[in-house]
Amino acid sequence: MKLELLLQQRSENNCELCKSSDGVKLYEVLPQKSTSEENCMMVCATCLSQIEKKAEPNSSHWKCLTESMWSEVPGIQVVAWRMLNRFRSESWAADSLDMLYLDDEKLAWAKATGDHDNDSAVELHKDCNGMLLQTGDTVVLTKSLDVKGSSLNAKMGTVVKNIRIVEENTEQIEGKIEGQVIVILTKYVRKQLG
Repeated sequence: MKLELLLQQRSENNCELCKSSDGVKLYEVLPQKSTSEENCMMVCATCLSQIEKKAEPNSSHWKCLTESMWSEVPGIQVVAWRMLNRFRSESWAADSLDMLYLDDEKLAWAKATGDHDNDSAVELHKDCNGMLLQTGDTVVLTKSLDVKGSSLNAKMGTVVKNIRIVEENTEQIEGKIEGQVIVILTKYVRKQLG
């Protein structure tokens, strides 16, 4: 039987962390040598975006870990340990971490990504006013910009539609101005609402 079908049966098509049924899909807990029921789980869109640090962390959402950390599935235990560490400054998470026991092998796996060393802060693409930017958004330039390697001058007030975020750098987005795709610093744009 295919792994995803096995996990859907195990989870009853719900997130194995928070029990939500919203956008549940297969998640592989890295690093791993081979994919198995032990190191994979079903997670919802909310949990996934916060695990992958693509959304602001919401500690009240993660209080679900006080139940899911008791799962017998090693991958779920590892993710619970990693997420609890992100919120370790909060008493509920610290108390849960004190109770959660991982054997040496699982603890080494949980620490392998180094994610536990980070706090819950997430670096996201934000405009000059602190508004979250996402691929497909429309922005307005707040400063006239000279485009390097080109005679193009992007004037303040220029509307840039359908931007793309630059995954590796939260200070940069890509947008098309006068038919040319350019990299724009997020501090020089304002998200256009509506």
